[in-house]
Amino acid sequence: MNRARESRLIIVLLLSCFIVLVAGCRPRPSANEKRYPINGKVIAINKTDRTATIEHKDIVGYMPAMTMPFKIKNDADLEMMKPGDQVTGSLVVNDTSSWVEIATIAEGTAPLSPTAVIPGEPKPGDEVPDFGLTNQDGKRIHLAQYRGKTLALTFVYTRCPQPDQCTLMSTNFAAVDKELQKEPDVYAKTHLLTISFDPDYDTPKVLRSYGASHTGRYSDETFQHWEFATGTKDEVKGVAQFFGLRYFQDTESGDEQVIHSLRTAVIAPDGKLVKLYRGNEWKPDEIVNDLTSLVSAQTKSQ
Repeated sequence: MNRARESRLIIVLLLSCFIVLVAGCRPRPSANEKRYPINGKVIAINKTDRTATIEHKDIVGYMPAMTMPFKIKNDADLEMMKPGDQVTGSLVVNDTSSWVEIATIAEGTAPLSPTAVIPGEPKPGDEVPDFGLTNQDGKRIHLAQYRGKTLALTFVYTRCPQPDQCTLMSTNFAAVDKELQKEPDVYAKTHLLTISFDPDYDTPKVLRSYGASHTGRYSDETFQHWEFATGTKDEVKGVAQFFGLRYFQDTESGDEQVIHSLRTAVIAPDGKLVKLYRGNEWKPDEIVNDLTSLVSAQTKSQ
């Protein structure tokens, strides 16, 4: 009888320990996790990336209305949604990532305009056109002026606070800029360019403040190595579409908008595309290695 009781006691203790361990393994919300109501229309679905591109209204207290891809928490929601549907839910944001938890899906009535067709993307070896833009000092720049240097460029929207979107692109470029400074010869033969696709808000003055805060030099920043640029809507659209960013025109509003996807390009000293990174998976070391390798090849050929 005592042995039976001891056995039962051991089993109870083991079960208790198991329950505690399981509870401890469950993911817990980050202390910095915040939730914001989101309401908008589905523009596109990418089941491979588990994302839905949503044209959302103002997210009060977080960011203005725009169109961008969001990670969707529940795979079943991705299966149910289709372009044109109206959705509501919560945008969940922590220190390093964000996602949307869908609450309702309502069938949409307004189809997207055919102009939403994905443009072709450039391939390695393609020559990059001499796009004209305006930099943070209000001066006109052209991509051709960087010939002879290895150029890395990316796109942002300064009002986008997503930790894994535009903010990450600028943080990564800051890391690239800092790492390249360790090799003065490489630093002198490379250049970084961040392009805003929000010309209405991201004026040269805004870009100058935004850029200086990311380089960490603030009022001492000269922008000799890392520039920030924008342009007219047509100028920005031209360079954005060349690198594969999508624009669409909604039949309801008639407005044309850019889908705030991510593209980062590495361009050789001869002005030809070397590599095009899609999304946010690339690391600063990858860009540093790309730039360093191109500078090394350039030096050997001279």
